[in-house]
Formats: sequence, structure tokens, C-alpha cells
Amino acid sequence: MNLDYIVREPENITSSTPILFMLHGYGSNEQDLFSFRETLPKDWIIVSFRAPKTTQFEGFSWYDIDFNNPENFIDVPQAEESLQSVLENILKIVNHYGLVDGKTHLCGFSQGGILCYSLALRYPEMFNYVACLSSYPEEKILTNIVKDKKKLEKLRFFVSHGTDDAVIPLEWGRKAADLLYDLSCYFTFREYMSGHGVNQKNYMDLMEFFSK
Repeated sequence: MNLDYIVREPENITSSTPILFMLHGYGSNEQDLFSFRETLPKDWIIVSFRAPKTTQFEGFSWYDIDFNNPENFIDVPQAEESLQSVLENILKIVNHYGLVDGKTHLCGFSQGGILCYSLALRYPEMFNYVACLSSYPEEKILTNIVKDKKKLEKLRFFVSHGTDDAVIPLEWGRKAADLLYDLSCYFTFREYMSGHGVNQKNYMDLMEFFSK
């Protein structure tokens, strides 16, 4: 499935140009995280995907969620289909630009961040910096993840969560620290006095992470 996306290209693109792929949250769209581009490195390609499913109020989602059914909170087949679509589109775009030597990064918010955990831990050789904002590692789509420390050593995670998040509980977000620690991944885990969103301090820390 071809995903719609918007892109910011730097003036010069070489085989070693870094590229960042962005995955928005439930009910949002590709413009959301794309607003971060102003403060991201100028020599990066920035690609922000639109999720394939439509939601109310002209938003989009990667998969359906059922808040009334904790056992089937996420639609696993839809999530797997979206993961496959994102992976195929990433490979296609990286190939289109000829980025054979460049680093590939991920940034996802909420539902998009949930997919980022699965993508990075299933295909760690493909990615470098991974930012998961206001999300959590969903066990049902963390099957087939790589547990070889050698293959995971290139990954760098930035994980952030609001202490007053009423959509994805902080306890869920904290599961990421346990998971990444058990896998011996490099990660930074930060909590902020905010709800389900990215406050100013969170944003500044995220930009610092991507500028390293």
C-alpha cells in the first residue's frame, strides 16, 4: 500500500544524507509532527506519513482502538498491515533517494510511537535514532523482535511521557524502560509535567536528541 506523505528536502542530497520518518497519532494527520521540521537538522530529509485509515473529524489512524475492550484494545491485523506498509514505503523512499550510506531515523507520537517500537526492534539494522513520544510498547505487535545485543547496539531511543497523560497511562509508557533495559538498548526515558502531548521542555530535549 502506498502511503501519502509530505517531505522536506535539504538543498543537497547525497548517498549519506540522513532521513527521518514521522508517524503521527490516532485521529491526527501528516502535518502534525511535520511542524517539528523547523528545528530539525537542515541537512536531513524529513518525511511525514499519513496513516491509511480515516477517523472522525477528518483525522487518520494506523489501526482501530477499542477503549471499551482492554483485551482487544488494538486491532492487531490492522496494526500489522500498517507496519508492513510503513516498512515498504520507507524502503521505497530510501531507495528513491539512493541513501545507501545514510542513517534512517524514526519519530512517532502515541499510536505512531507504538509502531516505531515494533519497526525498530524487528529491523534494528535499518534504523538509528528512534523517538517514541506519549506511547508504549504494545506486546501484541512486539512479536519477532530481535534480541541479539550486537544487532541492537546501533539503536538510540528517546522515550518521553506526560505524568498526567489521560489517553495512554504513564505506567504503560514506563514499560518501555523495562523492555529496552532488558534488551540492553541505549535509551533515554523522560517524564514531563504534561498530558497527552509534547510540552516545551519535552520538545527541546527531543531536538537535542536529534542534533547529537
